[in-house]
Amino acid sequence: MQVYISVDMEGVAGIATLDQILRGGFGYGRAQELMTEETNAAIAGSFDGGATSVVVNDSHGTMDNLLHDRLDPRARLVFGSPKAHCMAEGLTAESDIALFVGYHAPAGAPGVLAHTFSAYFGEVRIDGRRVSEAEVNGLYAASLGVPVGLVTGDDVISGIASNAFPGAGIVTVKTAHGFSAANTIAPSAAREAIRLAAAAAVRGAAGLARPEPPTALDMEIDMPSPVAAELAAGIPGCVRTSDRTIATTVSASEALGLITVLYELAAAGERTRVAIATRR
Repeated sequence: MQVYISVDMEGVAGIATLDQILRGGFGYGRAQELMTEETNAAIAGSFDGGATSVVVNDSHGTMDNLLHDRLDPRARLVFGSPKAHCMAEGLTAESDIALFVGYHAPAGAPGVLAHTFSAYFGEVRIDGRRVSEAEVNGLYAASLGVPVGLVTGDDVISGIASNAFPGAGIVTVKTAHGFSAANTIAPSAAREAIRLAAAAAVRGAAGLARPEPPTALDMEIDMPSPVAAELAAGIPGCVRTSDRTIATTVSASEALGLITVLYELAAAGERTRVAIATRR
């Protein structure tokens, strides 16, 4: 039983502020510890449930946040950025189940630290509907025949995941009280709930539905500036449909790769804009 775990930071219990999730913030070191311990809970639960191997992907920001020397040594870790498949790097068709830990609401939703893949993006839409990182990663997993068995995070992503992944376990570790405010359960309680839910998900992996994704996804991304949209329009197949919006049609297996390229272009566009705005 091969288990894949993608771990983000914004949906971890005890985390709600930008100071915690950005490298250099006074709260970042503690947030690393909280993220690492929730990851360990998911790893332990996976082995409790019958896993023979576990691969963890550090999926937050620069993707080198987890404290390696404190990670359960039974798991392998994928880390570093950029990665071709972003938050789903390391997931393969040989994986039996995918677990999403520490996930959060999409840009435009009222969740804790809500965004979609990049703080530089506005909404990301597929077939005209706003989507979360969990849903996009889930589509990629589906393209490989891998079901999503667990999603943890705040109450907003929990509601989205309940609809997106029927039969998956849901662990709500906090309730959003704003973009950077939350009512959280104790980290120790979150870890125990995640361990139990991961074990149950892995035990029940064979019974999870394996939906096939659509053959083509109409994807739109709102870029942060006209400069970023201009750069993105140079990608074959991408069309600039408004001042800041890029539209394209991709398969579920292609979406993450394109998103990775677009957020690098978005960052480049923002650097150009900021340089002009702060010129003296």
